[in-house]
Amino acid sequence: MAKILLFSFGTISLGLGVIGIFVPGLPTTPFLILSATCYLKSSKKFYNWLINNSLFGQKIKIYLEKKSIPLKTKIKAIITVVIMLCFSILFINKVYLKIIVLVAGLIGIFVLTKIKSER
Repeated sequence: MAKILLFSFGTISLGLGVIGIFVPGLPTTPFLILSATCYLKSSKKFYNWLINNSLFGQKIKIYLEKKSIPLKTKIKAIITVVIMLCFSILFINKVYLKIIVLVAGLIGIFVLTKIKSER
């Protein structure tokens, strides 16, 4: 069951990362790193495909080698999380769901700030 969930999260994250290539403001690298992590624990085949992909495999390899992401990417990711949090909180009617979304977003921001920045 855990492998199915990880594979599903990896695929959703990959989709968001690919969309982020074309949509300004939507980060690509963090979603691809999340996909690689999920695939690493759920499907070696998809993990190998992802890190060897000519379109975005290089970004993932840089993170895996240097354990850092570009500062510009980090800033874009944090701004995107904040914007999405604001929209989500505005449009969600239930208070408990607002709290869950807010906590999840704050955890995401915290994780991003802990990753080393590359200039």
